[in-house]
Amino acid sequence: MTGAAGFIGSHLADALGAAGHEVVGIDSFSDSYDRELKEENARGLDVLRLDLAEDAIDLSGFDGVFHLAGQPGVRSFGDVFPLYARNNVLASQRLFEAAVSAGARVVFSSSSSIYGAAERFPTPEGTVPEPISPYAITKLAAEHLARAYERSFGLDVVVLRYFNAFGPRQRPDMAFTRIAFALAEGRPFDLYGDGGQTRGFTYVGDVVAATLLAMERGEGLYNVGGGVEASMREAIAIFERISGRRLELREEPPVPGDQRRTRADTTRIREELGWAPHVSLEDGLSAQWEWASAKVAAR
Repeated sequence: MTGAAGFIGSHLADALGAAGHEVVGIDSFSDSYDRELKEENARGLDVLRLDLAEDAIDLSGFDGVFHLAGQPGVRSFGDVFPLYARNNVLASQRLFEAAVSAGARVVFSSSSSIYGAAERFPTPEGTVPEPISPYAITKLAAEHLARAYERSFGLDVVVLRYFNAFGPRQRPDMAFTRIAFALAEGRPFDLYGDGGQTRGFTYVGDVVAATLLAMERGEGLYNVGGGVEASMREAIAIFERISGRRLELREEPPVPGDQRRTRADTTRIREELGWAPHVSLEDGLSAQWEWASAKVAAR
């Protein structure tokens, strides 16, 4: 599993280990956010410290590969773009090459951001991608690479487009984590945009369940998205109700490349794999609040 020390990767590793699978993680422990958080996520997991963009990748003997590693975040314009091209495109190309050589099946974690300003909501997989950030462009490029290796070299690959995963261990730059810690610490929260932007949020446990099913019997491409769409202001109101605290907002301009709306059409994954999201937004935010508030209390 690449990206094993990350948010989704660490939850997936826990689930695989609990099911009795032998898991080997790969992670570069890059400085995209605090390495101590990644070390904590990876505690108890066998992790190889590899840079997929330059180190040798040997997947011999592995039945399947979950490829979750990547450079995250829509703030990908300007001088940072080469890092996104390196860590999302070049790294994926080398991983797919190694998987072909080893005959290993791959589940590749892509992103709903590839849809960009979609014209249809909920958005089905057949929608023409219109990415509006360099990050999204690199994720779409990696999808195309996966299909190229499938057609030309027989790569056994399934692509998942995650829609706004959230929950405990979420990256510290993500909105829900920032909200939870701001509430727990009594700090203001910087709200980018007017707060009316909406998302089809997906709890990490539901994301993990979909990812496991994809490895087991998935084919092609699937959206993985929660069943409820909510605005940022609606999510903030839920956090305030759960925590019993009031969040002070500092309104900031929208982030370039940020989508106004996302919502997944999950008909395909429901019908083919029998997957459906089970955790409500409120229950998921409760788990995230408990995690964040416990972290603050333990300091």
